[in-house]
Amino acid sequence: MTDLNQVVLVGRLTRDAELKYTNSGFAILNFSLAVNRSVKKDDSWQDEVSFFNAVIFGKRAESLAQYMLKGKQIGIAGELRQDRWEQEGQSRSRVEIVVNNLQFLGSKGSGASSASYTPPTESSAGNQVDAPPMADDFNDDIPF
Repeated sequence: MTDLNQVVLVGRLTRDAELKYTNSGFAILNFSLAVNRSVKKDDSWQDEVSFFNAVIFGKRAESLAQYMLKGKQIGIAGELRQDRWEQEGQSRSRVEIVVNNLQFLGSKGSGASSASYTPPTESSAGNQVDAPPMADDFNDDIPF
């Protein structure tokens, strides 16, 4: 039997995504996602927020970095990964989401625009992967 490790979340970026490079030049895009859920406390429903760290690697990270701004609503699908290390003699660990698919759902304060982006694999991407323009970026007049 194969284990299953899949995560799907919709939320808002808590800060601008941070693009870093390893010593060998490999791109890593880190970001944090805030996800709200309704919880019943006493006789009323209240929003409760959870924060999740996520990461995108390679050319996809470079292509998406400019679009990943604080407040942007996105949907992600990926898998959980636990990093473990030792710091000053103490064992440390952190769980983050390695993103395989991402969808732009709108901008802060506006749910009207929507664009989808499912990153290709590194092998099929070629040298350039472009994120889609947001719906607000189109200036074409529609004749109907």
